[in-house]
Amino acid sequence: MVKFQSQGFEWDDGNRDKCQKHGLAQRDIEHLFQQKPVLMAPAPKHASPEERFLAIGRSRKGKPMIVVFTLRTIKQDILIRPISARYMHEKEARKYEEEIPKIEK
Repeated sequence: MVKFQSQGFEWDDGNRDKCQKHGLAQRDIEHLFQQKPVLMAPAPKHASPEERFLAIGRSRKGKPMIVVFTLRTIKQDILIRPISARYMHEKEARKYEEEIPKIEK
C-alpha cells in the first residue's frame, strides 16, 4: 500500500484532457482521493522516469474507477498529478468488489 499526505493536485491541459477522454472529469478524480476506502499501490513499471501509482476507488456516482498518478513536490507541497483515469472494466470491478471487504476489516 502507498501512504502519503497530499496538499492538492497538479492539473494542466495535458493531464486534464487525457483523463477526460475516458469520461472522468477533474472533480471525479479529486473526489476519488477523498473516499474511503481507496486502494493505492505502485503501478507496474513504465518507461517514465517518474514513479507511478494506482488509485482504485469509486466515482461520485459510485462507479469503480482507476487513476494512474504520480507525486510532485512543488514549493515543499506534495501534489497528486493524475496521468490517466478510467472506469473499471466489468472483470476489474468484480475483483475490486471481492477485495474491498477483506481490506476494510
